[in-house]
Amino acid sequence: MKIIVVVTFYLFFTTLSIAQVGNNVIQQAINNFSGSAELESAAISFMAYDLDSNIVLAEQNPKSSLPPASVVKLFTTAAAIEALGKDYRPKTEIYYTGAIDSLGVLYGDIVIRGLGDPSIGSRFFHEREEVDTFLNTWTDFIVKKGIKKIHGRVLADGSAFGYNGAPDGWSWSDMGNYYGAGASACAVYDNMTYLHFSTPNQLNVKTHLDSMTPPIPGLKLDNQVTTYNSSSDNAYIYGTPFSYQRFAIGKLPRNKSNFEVKASVPDPELLLAQVFQNSLIKAKIEVVFPAIGWRTIISEIDTVLNYKNMQLLFINEGQSVEELAYWTNMRSVNFFAEQLMCLVAFEKTGNGGTKESAKFMNEYWEPRLGLKVFQTDGSGLSRNNGFSANHFIQLLKYMKASKNFEDFEASLPVAGESGTLRGICRGQAAHGRVKAKSGTMNRIKSYAGYVQTKSGRNIAFAFIVNNADLTNYQITKRMETVFNAMANY
Repeated sequence: MKIIVVVTFYLFFTTLSIAQVGNNVIQQAINNFSGSAELESAAISFMAYDLDSNIVLAEQNPKSSLPPASVVKLFTTAAAIEALGKDYRPKTEIYYTGAIDSLGVLYGDIVIRGLGDPSIGSRFFHEREEVDTFLNTWTDFIVKKGIKKIHGRVLADGSAFGYNGAPDGWSWSDMGNYYGAGASACAVYDNMTYLHFSTPNQLNVKTHLDSMTPPIPGLKLDNQVTTYNSSSDNAYIYGTPFSYQRFAIGKLPRNKSNFEVKASVPDPELLLAQVFQNSLIKAKIEVVFPAIGWRTIISEIDTVLNYKNMQLLFINEGQSVEELAYWTNMRSVNFFAEQLMCLVAFEKTGNGGTKESAKFMNEYWEPRLGLKVFQTDGSGLSRNNGFSANHFIQLLKYMKASKNFEDFEASLPVAGESGTLRGICRGQAAHGRVKAKSGTMNRIKSYAGYVQTKSGRNIAFAFIVNNADLTNYQITKRMETVFNAMANY
């Protein structure tokens, strides 16, 4: 009799669990979504999870791992907030070598020790006319020290993040553009420069590159960009890290002057040394030798920098992890995501290289989430990333229980209201109820985050689609029906 009772209860709860997954508006919505002809060749991974009752509400291939694009930033920002704390501020240390004589001549170098601060001269924290404020501050320290001449140079050391250039799986077609700016321990201006083009009034004729802000000494651009009858920027810059040979293709609006196209900086470490040295020269401080980056030196001479033998001038503190994570998720800033991934690894292991940082991220999350993680970069730009809906559900569950949940959640765009979700479900049921990170690449569309339903339930969800026979706009419009179903649950 007892055995019969146990079996009866087992069958009852099993049936209840199946009913929860199979007979609700969310499961119906994802079934309808995946059943359309345009998605018959697509790869889909979806899960909706009730955080209050710990029940899977709906799913579709929940354990199929796919490249999810920028939704990877959830893993990166969560790790930064958890491992470093929201108030942690990355630093930059300024030293000098040698000695200063009675006439104010420094017989040595000024050394910038970069420790991963991505906010130096960043457009996300400064108005356009204020991005050089840090140079004025740094130069004032040198002046107050009484240095009038540097019988040496400005040297920037970005070795804390290594010199891999870009994570595994990044495309050459991405790395020359601003969204493909890689991490550097010596970062400046978002590792980005503005290319200023003038365009003729005629259609399909070549444009002209007038200038760059900031200027990149030695950069050569093979400009193949032509004009077309549109108002949008459709130009792309091709190039690789540390290479000063770039070429540009695509289209720009005709009859424009000073039309800006954003591109990545080939060598941020060297650029930081150059702009600081230029600032010193403008302040009437003579610098005898050209600025240089540490990468150039160690490629020629096997040596090390010994900071114990240098004099610390000052420490520059950057923006907090909380602020960096906010912009990383709200505006999907790839550069900040890469910096945060390397920063966490450097602070915890002493090695912030891209490969080492990806390894650290996987090893950080696997024991906490209880599953294998396949993260290869911080931003999701790499197609070598492999995540399933279940990966994100486990992360979202973990963060929901964390003391840092409010700060993590605050970094997420809100449907119909903010960030990359501003245009999603506006005026619909999910408006204001979905807080999530979006991910978009060619043939990839994904979302993951939280839903507060009209009935007061809290849902974690993840939705990844690869290789649909639809535009990303068309996919998004169809995904909205699933978002609304969750909101109405």
